[in-house]
Amino acid sequence: MKRRNVFSTVTIILVVVYLLIPLVVTAVYSLFEKWTTLTPERFTLANYAALFTERDFMMSLLRTIIVCIVPIVLTVVLVLLALFVSIIYFPKLEKVVQMLCMLPYMIQGVILSVSIISLYAASPTLLGNRLVMLTGAYCIIILPYIYQGIRNSMHAVNMPMLLEAAEVLGASKLYGFFRVIVPNILSGIMVSSLLAVGIIFGDYVLIRNIAGTSFKNVQIYLFLTMKSSSTKASAVFVIIMITTFVITLIMLNLQGNEGRGKKLKGKKG
Repeated sequence: MKRRNVFSTVTIILVVVYLLIPLVVTAVYSLFEKWTTLTPERFTLANYAALFTERDFMMSLLRTIIVCIVPIVLTVVLVLLALFVSIIYFPKLEKVVQMLCMLPYMIQGVILSVSIISLYAASPTLLGNRLVMLTGAYCIIILPYIYQGIRNSMHAVNMPMLLEAAEVLGASKLYGFFRVIVPNILSGIMVSSLLAVGIIFGDYVLIRNIAGTSFKNVQIYLFLTMKSSSTKASAVFVIIMITTFVITLIMLNLQGNEGRGKKLKGKKG
């Protein structure tokens, strides 16, 4: 058993090191002015200083965070309501909902963006707004991941039984859903949202085709920076990775606080 544990630990460490090598090398590369030979030349933090004082980059980072939060919140709310209605009131339609939510797996970003532009670009309504189209496109792309995580969590907690218990205590189905079910599946919502964050932060195709360079996010900024300076582009990439890491830590911390709160309530009860 000890040998197996040691082997498993060594294997995990090697895999982690292998996955971190590209990020570490990119971070080291961003700390030098030039690296065209075997060894780098002139250590500098100028790239990071320029980025954190450059309004264009900070605004592109802020835009990415905003355009990341809005689709995730909308998709989570819609999926929660759709699953609530289908599981409780129309169980036979759950498979239909599942099929519709899984369809975006088969849709490529280029096809989706071209289709949305062709359908809504000439519309005089709010749907013709490029940011609205972009938000809708992101909702479609992240839908399978949000749906699968929430659905699995709902089946794990046996939602119908919990709602029946809430009704016995005098709560309505909708009130019981948001006060009992949603807190119990919060971990699944968090994990699904983290997957969505990674997808949106790494997107270039949708935002380039739908919004163009007029709505510059970090991926557009990274693409434009690569044309002028490879070391600065590496610094942009490192900041993107750190930002997603910080968002992940915040969400995991919130999830941990929720779990600790439940344990304390259980002990008091």
